[in-house]
Amino acid sequence: MRLMLRFTIPVEKGNEAEADGSLAQAIKDLIALLEPEAAYFHLDRGMRAGTIFYEESDAARLPLANELFFSKLNASIEIQPAVSFEELMSGL
Repeated sequence: MRLMLRFTIPVEKGNEAEADGSLAQAIKDLIALLEPEAAYFHLDRGMRAGTIFYEESDAARLPLANELFFSKLNASIEIQPAVSFEELMSGL
């Protein structure tokens, strides 16, 4: 199943993590773990944010992505299914 993971990182924690290099490492670790089809990084309400699309067949792996960003970056995370236009049209 294709999933969309959205995250936001609080400004203060993001600044600390950027200064000590752990922000870049946490993002690299997340990308290595998820092997996404697409990853975008942007701002959301003034905070560092990202939206990552990836395939996952094992629901037991979901906490791995969550915990990585919860513990290292104090991030807020949302994960939900995402379908392509073709998938949507075949289901309608």
